[in-house]
Amino acid sequence: MNDKVRDPREVIRDEMLMRDRMLATLSDGPKTVPEIAQAMGYPVNEVMYWVMAARKYGYIEEIKEPNEDDYYQYMLVKNE
Repeated sequence: MNDKVRDPREVIRDEMLMRDRMLATLSDGPKTVPEIAQAMGYPVNEVMYWVMAARKYGYIEEIKEPNEDDYYQYMLVKNE
C-alpha cells in the first residue's frame, strides 16, 4: 500500500477496475469500509468512493444497523 494520497479523480477512475475485487471481498459476508480496505490493501478513503459507487449502482447495500463500533456493514445485493 502506498502512503501517497491520490487525486480523487484518479480514485474515481479506478472504480470499475476495483469493483470486482471489492465484490469478491464481500462474497464471504458483510464488512465495514475499513474491513474492505484492509482486505483489499487500499486506503479507507479510496475504498469509500468505490463502496459508495457500488451502493449507488445496486451492487451492494448497507445493513440497516451499525455494528458495535458504529460502522455500517455492506453486503452483496441478492439477485433473484
